Amino acid sequence: MASFFKECPHPDDKQRKELSRELGLEPLQVKFWFQNKRTQMKNHHERQENSQLRSENEKLRAENMRYKEALSSASCPSCGGPAALGEMSFDEHHLRVENARLREEVDRISSIAAKYVGRPMVPFPVLSSPLAGAGARAPALPPLDMAPPYGAAADMFGGGGVVAAAGAAGAGDLLLRGAAVQSDADKPMIVELAVAAMEELVRMAQLDEPLWNAPAGLDGSAEEETLNEEEYARLFPGGLGPKPYGLNSEASRDSAVVIMTHANLVEILMDVNQYAAVFSSIVSRAATLEVLSTGVAGNYNGALQVMSVEFQVPSPLVPTRESYFVRYCKQNADGTWAVVDVSLDGLRPGAVLKCRRRPSGCLIQEMPNGYSKVTWVEHVEVDDRSVHSIYKLLVSSGLAFGARRWVGTLDRQCERLASVMASNIPTSDIGVITSAEGRKSMLKLAERMVMSFCGGVTASAAHQWTTLSGSGAEDVRVMTRKSVDDPGRPPGIVLNAATSFWLPVPPKRVFDFLRDESSRSEWDILSNGGVVQEMAHIANGRDHGNCVSLLRVNSTNSNQSSMLILQESCTDMSGSYVIYAPVDVVAMNVVLNGGDPDYVALLPSGFAILPDGPSSGSSSMLQGDGGVGSGGSLLTVAFQILVDSVPTAKISLGSVATVNSLIACTVERIKAAVISGQSNPQQQ
Repeated sequence: MASFFKECPHPDDKQRKELSRELGLEPLQVKFWFQNKRTQMKNHHERQENSQLRSENEKLRAENMRYKEALSSASCPSCGGPAALGEMSFDEHHLRVENARLREEVDRISSIAAKYVGRPMVPFPVLSSPLAGAGARAPALPPLDMAPPYGAAADMFGGGGVVAAAGAAGAGDLLLRGAAVQSDADKPMIVELAVAAMEELVRMAQLDEPLWNAPAGLDGSAEEETLNEEEYARLFPGGLGPKPYGLNSEASRDSAVVIMTHANLVEILMDVNQYAAVFSSIVSRAATLEVLSTGVAGNYNGALQVMSVEFQVPSPLVPTRESYFVRYCKQNADGTWAVVDVSLDGLRPGAVLKCRRRPSGCLIQEMPNGYSKVTWVEHVEVDDRSVHSIYKLLVSSGLAFGARRWVGTLDRQCERLASVMASNIPTSDIGVITSAEGRKSMLKLAERMVMSFCGGVTASAAHQWTTLSGSGAEDVRVMTRKSVDDPGRPPGIVLNAATSFWLPVPPKRVFDFLRDESSRSEWDILSNGGVVQEMAHIANGRDHGNCVSLLRVNSTNSNQSSMLILQESCTDMSGSYVIYAPVDVVAMNVVLNGGDPDYVALLPSGFAILPDGPSSGSSSMLQGDGGVGSGGSLLTVAFQILVDSVPTAKISLGSVATVNSLIACTVERIKAAVISGQSNPQQQ
């Protein structure tokens, strides 16, 4: 293989199969060997480049020292004495002055972030603009003693930043074109705005009526709390100012007790990578553009960072929401922690404002036994005119992007993380899993599968969807992606296809039907009528629907081998998912034995099931055909299919037509099964 690698470091499937036959290895082993070899060669070249750079750096340093010695011994031409700067070189003097200025600025900003609470609410400040004079300075701020934080994160985006994405290719692009690291004059204003936003969030999280209305559902269950706009305007007259013309206001509040410590919750919210991973169903892309303060005393108290986030709903029919804001974390005097976001759109003159984030975030209270009570507030002003008609009610009610969805997702993910960290195998687990390591590897693989699905089904700005045919909500949208040197995906051209439509059936019934292996043959064309058997089952939540399964499809044709499918189903009060992907038998055996799941190639497909609007309960049945908003479901069906194993190949119209036909046939089968009542979903 080493000699073959010198001639062809990127063998295709046919070449790998020939090598495996000659060497008596599995094709997957050959594939992994070449991947590891390419990584070793890359590291080797990088080490050589680093060595060359170090050598050049030493030469430059020696040359710089010669110049400094020449400057320090230079004489003043007018008096013949030593240079005006004495023994200190000009470069050193300049660096000391610049360091002192930067240290003073960082001290001032971080001090305000940590100790400025208590000032009355101030209106949104007028930030620096092109009209300001070159000599304009930020207002002087009181020097408060506090350890200076680090100034910025890793060197990205032209000035420092970190980016995370939920599975989308190309998601490392700057989310908001034109967004940049802030000018020095803007930073004190950002701090002042963040402190004022923190005060507002804490009060909104703690106050009840008349600020918040909590109407009861038809069956007595409490719906999501709604904001009294008049009372809000009276209590918070300043802040970001009046609502811009053309934007609608969405405000909601919800709370839950979750199985996670307050310290871990704060870390998830302040670490952009963990934040994007835990909330992958809501956050399609997230970036930390600049860190103004890292906090004090070894924790996130006083941490302040400028972020850009794209929020999503799992459907190509709902435009994503891009938001540019500052995030501020603080520990309050009563021991609670709070994390608040507030928009910085005033820093982007000329930008089209489609989503403005008023003070939003959560208040975290420590509870016994590692639990925490989380109170979440979402308050945005948004242009939602581009939302498709069948999603209008869901979005306008606040259920699509509101507090209930954030809290429900967090609660479910906390249960999932607790399941991953379990050191033993619970009695609820069944099947071929025999070790805790194998269980953890399988859960990790399923997590990557879910993130990949969520990142490839929405109307993100990173996606180039093309509508194939049909009209209204049942248009099939497709896009292509190239997969090259990604061990988590098979190499070649991948076709994504998705469609969303309304069903006059409650979400719970749709979820139970789609996740039940006994009814899979009613909708899954690829299983070809085979008998589906559950080989492994991992429960990862209170609800029986929250689980990871390994399914085997036993073909009715004796000439065909069995197919393995990894599936995760999850549900909470805001929606449900059933996500699956075919997996290689050899690779899955490695995972079940505790091996690294990152090298298992996956192309997830599946379903996202949302309520069609506010209802009296997810299990309520429709009274006749009442249309959207009468207790039905909004179902998104999405497939990812490898149409060519050569990444440079051109996609054919025949491949597109085949995928279009596949998704249309699946939709018709699901409609026939769940609407006519022919299915027999598992009752919980």
